[in-house]
Amino acid sequence: MESETPERPSSRPRQAARPRSRARARRKRRTVIYVALATTVLVGGGVGTAAYTKTRSHGSNESQSVADTTTAGPSASSTTSAASSSGVSHAVAAKVSTEPAVDWDKALSDALDNVTGGADARYSVAILDTKSGKSAVHGDGSYDTASIVKVDILASLLLQAQDDNRHLTTQENAYAKVMIQNSDNTAATALWKSIGYADGLEAANKRLGLTETAGGSGVLWGLTQTTAADQLKLLKAVFGDSSVLSNASQAYIQTLMGQVETDQDWGVPSAATGDYAVKNGWLQRTTTLLWDINSIGRVTADGHTYLVAVVSKGSTTQAKGIALVEEAAQAAVKGFTKAAEEATS
Repeated sequence: MESETPERPSSRPRQAARPRSRARARRKRRTVIYVALATTVLVGGGVGTAAYTKTRSHGSNESQSVADTTTAGPSASSTTSAASSSGVSHAVAAKVSTEPAVDWDKALSDALDNVTGGADARYSVAILDTKSGKSAVHGDGSYDTASIVKVDILASLLLQAQDDNRHLTTQENAYAKVMIQNSDNTAATALWKSIGYADGLEAANKRLGLTETAGGSGVLWGLTQTTAADQLKLLKAVFGDSSVLSNASQAYIQTLMGQVETDQDWGVPSAATGDYAVKNGWLQRTTTLLWDINSIGRVTADGHTYLVAVVSKGSTTQAKGIALVEEAAQAAVKGFTKAAEEATS
């Protein structure tokens, strides 16, 4: 807003009026224009503050306070000031702060740089920060699911029950509980048959968003092939806000994964400082005698909640495979937390 500076009252006697033209000239010379446009502008994704700049007009003694405004858009250089059109020179000072871009895949890879697991072992990790939505994947290739496929089997069963608008039967419920909480193989085989073997699993996975998982042949559900990235998609379907699974179905799986036997709570829970939910898988291959060790779940650590999937193969012993998976899970969570804190500091 522009306003004239009011004249101070005087106690001296009123003098005779001067010519109007001279009075106008005096008022004009004493006019001070303050343009105070304090605004916050968006510049190239960062936040900048328009700064005041005191200037003088060319050819006059009038002092003005000018603040430029910037229009957010592809370029912040096309700034127009009303003062410039009236012959007022002005300076612009904009302080711009931008949040540094983070390469999350690189952050994860850097965190896992020293995690090897031995000469023959291979592994892959996928992680998602549920609050920020940031995710990353390290490693590639397909892996045997072993018993982590039991979460997928249960999700498939629940989808089929939703389609039929029914609850699980008493028998299905009993199988589901021991399959997840105790990793019971007999129960898994029964439900694998119930969902329609690999065809039923893959039909459900299309709806769950999994694109890199192929069901095992016949009753060999443990040889289902998957990737860490696909297992992260499964976790998102189980724990995420937007899912083809109903709220009740999600809660059912989450509860069971949060109540596994204490001798099966290794793996991704090793990275937790708070609550966790998990399903692990372990399988020794008969041809090589090497171990597949996998772990998927949700963990709370240092104020963040993560979905984490670690798959591995080629460990010479089960203990070494578990140690590898836990080291990878811990490094991934710590690395992601560090990168997030650095990005916001």
